[in-house]
Amino acid sequence: MGITKPSCTTSYASHSDLYADVLQSAIKSRDPFVGRSVHARIIKHGLHLGVFLMNNLLNFYAKTGSFSDVHCVFAEMPLKTIFSWNTILSAYAKRGNFEAAQRVFDEIPEPDSVSWTSMIVGYNMLGRFDNAIHMFLRMISCGVSPTQFTFTNVLASCAATEALDIGRKVHSFIVKLGLSSVVPVANSLLNMYAKSGDSVMAKVVFDRMRLKDKSTWNTMISMHMHFGQLDLGLALFQEMIDPDIVSWNSIITGYTHQGHDVKALEIFSLMLNSSSSKPDKYTLGSILSACANLENLKLGKQIHAYMVRANIDISGAVRNALILMYAKAGGIEIAHRIVDITGISNLDVIAFTSLLDGFVKIGDINPARDIFDSLEFRDVVAWTAMIVGYAQNGLLSDALDLFRKMVREGPKPNNYTLAAVLSVFSSLASLGHGKQLHATAIRLQEASSISVGNALITMYSRSGSIRDARKVFKQICSNKNKLTWTCMIIALAQHGFGKDAVELFDTMLKLDIEPDQITYVGVLSACSHVGLVQQGKSYFSLMKNAHHIEPTSSHYACMIDLLGRAGLLEEAYHFIKNMPVEPDVIAWGSLLASCRVHKNVDLAKVAAENLLLLDPNNSGAYSALANTLSACGRWKDAAMIRKSMKDRAVKKEQGITWVQIQNKVHIFGVEDGLHPQRDAIYRMISKIWMEIKKMGFIPDTDSVLHDLDQEVKEQILRHHSEKLAIAFALLNTPGYATLRIMKNLRVCNDCHSAIKYISKLVGREIIVRDSTRFHHFNDGSCSCQDY
Repeated sequence: MGITKPSCTTSYASHSDLYADVLQSAIKSRDPFVGRSVHARIIKHGLHLGVFLMNNLLNFYAKTGSFSDVHCVFAEMPLKTIFSWNTILSAYAKRGNFEAAQRVFDEIPEPDSVSWTSMIVGYNMLGRFDNAIHMFLRMISCGVSPTQFTFTNVLASCAATEALDIGRKVHSFIVKLGLSSVVPVANSLLNMYAKSGDSVMAKVVFDRMRLKDKSTWNTMISMHMHFGQLDLGLALFQEMIDPDIVSWNSIITGYTHQGHDVKALEIFSLMLNSSSSKPDKYTLGSILSACANLENLKLGKQIHAYMVRANIDISGAVRNALILMYAKAGGIEIAHRIVDITGISNLDVIAFTSLLDGFVKIGDINPARDIFDSLEFRDVVAWTAMIVGYAQNGLLSDALDLFRKMVREGPKPNNYTLAAVLSVFSSLASLGHGKQLHATAIRLQEASSISVGNALITMYSRSGSIRDARKVFKQICSNKNKLTWTCMIIALAQHGFGKDAVELFDTMLKLDIEPDQITYVGVLSACSHVGLVQQGKSYFSLMKNAHHIEPTSSHYACMIDLLGRAGLLEEAYHFIKNMPVEPDVIAWGSLLASCRVHKNVDLAKVAAENLLLLDPNNSGAYSALANTLSACGRWKDAAMIRKSMKDRAVKKEQGITWVQIQNKVHIFGVEDGLHPQRDAIYRMISKIWMEIKKMGFIPDTDSVLHDLDQEVKEQILRHHSEKLAIAFALLNTPGYATLRIMKNLRVCNDCHSAIKYISKLVGREIIVRDSTRFHHFNDGSCSCQDY
């Protein structure tokens, strides 16, 4: 662009107009050289004292990003107008230099609506929405009238912070100034109400708008889909004359987020066949997410093929969605290949955790660790996912090592990290590791959070330390939520403290804390374990009639167990027959177990037959029926059942007991002779056997369900796996330590009786976890009270 040199006869005004025009053209062309040339000529011709021309020059430097020149020109201006002040203010605000912007704003003699709006816009651009709202309120209190641009920006801030109360006040100003019919303002109002959760007012604004553009329709569609009002969203979408890509994405994404993945795919197909709109990265991200949720690998591959044919750039969010789809839908190798080809950069945490889950499923976690180590940004979620991945694969040592590394080098573990890790260790019943994590939570000041507290209660309970679980429950104090109460009720029920669990449940009701279906499983189980039949029936009725919770198979199983344990076998059978749902394996199995305890052969046969119809290879059904017959002295019938079991190649689950000493697990079977300390263990159990018999213990030979001599039966009982594990633990732990024993099946009557005597003999608490509950043996008695 050339600059014509003004003649000597050209007037001052003509020079100014000419240079102003050239500067405006330079702004459009973004040509800094022309602008600087004009600046030089202005100085040469002595025009730098004119406000009009200097304002144009100031505006040029501001628009082309020459902030140092803006500052210099402004400082040299002998006379400044409000335009001058607003230009430099806007330049600082848009650049994010708010110290300078605030300083300029404070120096303006009389800030106008543009001055205030510039500050509001600047705060919005930086995401400082609360500051923007505060600036607007100050503007109103100073009596400055907002413009429509002010309103659109402050409403955007209200939407971002869901400041509904302020948004309503802004709405009243808009109505007062007669701007509610201006489309951009109305759209901003609509967006504010939609984002703030007031769908009723959003609908009012929408209905009152005489003019609507696509943004108006898209905002309403998006709002309806977000709130799960899918029919309303679809109806509006179908009213649109020519929906754009945003409209299609709102519908597709809405269906995906609400779990209607099949419907999302149908809309996507309709879009491809009937619309001129081409899928963009948001469309493809949602569709790949739908394929991932449906685990539809075939369709996911078709979408991938479409992307390749359409030459769509597979990067950023689309690449992450593609990896997510393959990882979740069973194509972990392809997902890994995409990572290898495209690199680790910009791999988001959702895609990474999906990859991790995929590798965990195939039992090969090493590739996930390689990816984790290569990630540029590893946030708390990524660390947590990797730790839990190790634990889920049984790599407890690796999980702990990585957790310790996170504490040393990584982001600070939050309550979700600690809760997740505690949850994993709960399933492993590792008290030592759980206590280490509890100590870490205390150091990180996260132990008092609800999620960590709940996880600690569960961890201590599953690890056999109900005392510590109670302590944590008390420490949570006023922060308890429904889950906290439920965790504690279930813990007490599992440990045989049924009456305590019931009292806690009643306290929960008095505090108006609404129980859910899991809470009721806990309290019904508690009633079952201590024989509170009438109370259990009352709670079952309360659940249905007062809290309107439809019973599940778990609730029915609890009631069958409650009646069966109490010896009400006929009532339990009638309960099963009158259930509104088909009885499952657990229901018939519970009845069968009770028949064995109470030696009801006829009903045991009925229960076993029904159980085997549902699960023909259920070894427990054969064993329970054979044991019931044996307990009644019907040895031939029992032998026939066992032969039938053998003929059908149904294998009985072997009873084993294990104990953890110094982070090493020691496993024992009945008559176990493989342990390195075998001789010492057998000597110890023989000594214990003699001592407890002196104390009055009488072996329960009826627990040996075979037709053998009494002496042989007694020898078998003496070498049950529980007793061998206890003998080993006594040999290898300090004299004051609590013994924690785990068994995969129920503890037999003889072992239960013997362990009571052993606890009195050695003066130690012995905690035994069997397949259904915990037994706390102390000073000759058990927490289950022999029920």
